[in-house]
Amino acid sequence: MKKKSIALLLVFMVVALLFTACAQETPVVEEPVEEPVVEEPVEEPVVEEPVEEPVVEEPEAPVEVVELRMTWYTDGNEDVAMRELLDKFEAENPDIKVVMDNVAYNTILENLPIQLEAGEGPDLARVTQLGILAPYYLDIKPYVEDPAYWEASFGPFLNWMRLAGDTEGIYGLMTQLTVTGPFINRTLFEQAGVPVPSDTSDTVTWEEWAEATRQVAAATGTDFAMTMDRTGHRLAGPAISQGAKFFDANGYPVIDDEGFRKMAQLMIDWHADGTMPMDVWAGATGYLPAADFFINGQAVLYMSGSWQISQFGQKIGDAFDWEAVPNPCGPAACSGMPGGAALVGIKTTEYPEQVARVLDFIAKEENLAEFSAKTLFIPGHLGLSEKGVAFATDLEQAKKTLDVFVAQVGKLDPIAYDMQAYTYNTIVLNAIRDRLTQVIVGVLTLDEAITRMQQEIDDGLAAAGVTKP
Repeated sequence: MKKKSIALLLVFMVVALLFTACAQETPVVEEPVEEPVVEEPVEEPVVEEPVEEPVVEEPEAPVEVVELRMTWYTDGNEDVAMRELLDKFEAENPDIKVVMDNVAYNTILENLPIQLEAGEGPDLARVTQLGILAPYYLDIKPYVEDPAYWEASFGPFLNWMRLAGDTEGIYGLMTQLTVTGPFINRTLFEQAGVPVPSDTSDTVTWEEWAEATRQVAAATGTDFAMTMDRTGHRLAGPAISQGAKFFDANGYPVIDDEGFRKMAQLMIDWHADGTMPMDVWAGATGYLPAADFFINGQAVLYMSGSWQISQFGQKIGDAFDWEAVPNPCGPAACSGMPGGAALVGIKTTEYPEQVARVLDFIAKEENLAEFSAKTLFIPGHLGLSEKGVAFATDLEQAKKTLDVFVAQVGKLDPIAYDMQAYTYNTIVLNAIRDRLTQVIVGVLTLDEAITRMQQEIDDGLAAAGVTKP
């Protein structure tokens, strides 16, 4: 029994020890826990797309505008027609502005030469004294796009603007060609029952026209039978028809011949007997047109020229039947005078290149065609003369009158062309005008007047450096 008890006691002790050993906390050695490797995200290099910056346009530099002055006169609507062309030019050439200074024609004749001599002229001018003002013109040949075009289109008329000996310069363009000749009021002839002489004859004389128009004036109560612009140019054609030569064998102007005397005497007589109004030739100085007498129905016949057509279309319209008739005849010819106005550059301009651009633009065939059509002018452009111009008028009087003047071009006497082309024709024609007036008012006799005309011509030419042969 005792042995069993001891054995059991030992078993219990062993078990107790085991429990005791198990009860003691054995330190737990924790193995290091590997943290999960969190890889840092690798930043890809960002390739930035190039950002297009908004294009900021630099403001355009303001265009430097050159202002040109153009001295211009007008007989009808040519100031309006030219302004329309200049507006087109300025639209295509924003760096140039052209200011038109519209003046009376007397300003062109009397004031412009003084300005040019003083070096104070405009950049461009419309002139009719082509030869005498030639020293002041700008040669645009170095600046125009195609000088050959100018020669081909304006060839014979370029000489009218050149000084003697100059065969190359280009100085401007003819805004129109003109032909002098008479207009009649056909309505008055019909009212008077007097036949129009040119309806049945191609060679009506000045004396015959004077007689017929006096009959019409008397029958209708019209103030005057005839009138004529106060200018030697208008008188020259009739004088040439009567036999005036105007030049000697050396080409020097000479007035005293029977043909000139005959026409001068007719003018004196017509003023003395009331055929012509004293107010024009005897009542003025310088140039004076007589258009108002005709427009107002106060004259049966008016000696003027083709440039009046536009004005008559506007101011007379169809109020009465007006028309041109062929130039009256004398024993030598049936001639008027050629002429015209030119638009020229002035050499004192500070802007020669810009002046040439203006003239080059106007000189284009299509531009001159437009100008001629609107103004009812005979074009001074050879291409247009050949092709013709579609004149912008429905007025039958205007169309008929244009046809008459165009037909007169081929009938002008060679002396008329020589006088028009003569550089100093203004000296000759002004002396004739002013001295003849002195006879009309009774201050001089015709012989005295002719002597003074010649002396005035000689003095004027000598001052211009022309020596009498």
